[in-house]
Amino acid sequence: MRVFITGASGFIGRRVVQELLGNGHQVLGLTRSEEGARALAAAGAEVQRGDVADAGCLRLGVSRADGVIHTAFNHDFSTFAANCEADRKVIQTLGGLLAGSARPLVVTSAIAVVRASAGAAARETDPAADSRVSPRAASEEAAAEVAARGVHVALLRLSQVHDTVKQGLVSDLVRLARAKGVAACAGDGRQRWPAAHIDDVARLYRLALEHGVPGAVHHAVAEEGVSLREMAATIARGLQVPVASLAPEAVDAHFGWLSKFATLDMPASSAKTQALLGWRPTGPTLLADLARMRWHDAPG
Repeated sequence: MRVFITGASGFIGRRVVQELLGNGHQVLGLTRSEEGARALAAAGAEVQRGDVADAGCLRLGVSRADGVIHTAFNHDFSTFAANCEADRKVIQTLGGLLAGSARPLVVTSAIAVVRASAGAAARETDPAADSRVSPRAASEEAAAEVAARGVHVALLRLSQVHDTVKQGLVSDLVRLARAKGVAACAGDGRQRWPAAHIDDVARLYRLALEHGVPGAVHHAVAEEGVSLREMAATIARGLQVPVASLAPEAVDAHFGWLSKFATLDMPASSAKTQALLGWRPTGPTLLADLARMRWHDAPG
């Protein structure tokens, strides 16, 4: 299959490129930068320079592909709501270009949008919040919209995707601990975040593309929930700083924009995903990758 990938030179995208190429697919990777183009070419992918905001660029890529994987997303949280609405438009455009064909589209969302029962692990069948409440849900709303038009859409909800260099939002906790000299958690740190190694996530994208059921929701979750307390303790050992448990009134001042995540308990299950696609995560755990970081090179 010839696959068009947005965000092909990003943290997740480049691993998806490697996974597809290693399993007999051809890849047309979209990237904005010269550096990204060189990396994609070196990996054996065909390069398309451009931006996901350019409908003509998307049209060209889709016209040359048997399937599409959309991993591009602007993670600048200072403009988060606008970024989510921009992603909605990209998915709508991709869906419009694929309408009337059987070509699959794999789109990306996040576990954090799911509204599960308190304390329960979020399941693939649990709905997302309205995007007016959780802006990232705009991607899921767009996916549902294009699916209603007959597009073969599979949705991947990501957790904390990690290796020894990056660990999703955990990398932001590392930056904060380095800047403030303390690895903190809200309250007793019992809040849980799900996680999966980047190689397992890349394999799931491929399986969703190859075998995904139209309209299916998949959870890229290997560990249902790693506590913020465990993360803080591992970060503290790596940076050689103390651990602190923050009272509710101190959380916002310490975490800033991360506060809404630092107080969020969001365990998640991938049982249905594993059963449907035969996906079995085998990569290192989040804490193992975090412990193996080269701390002098850690984000700061």
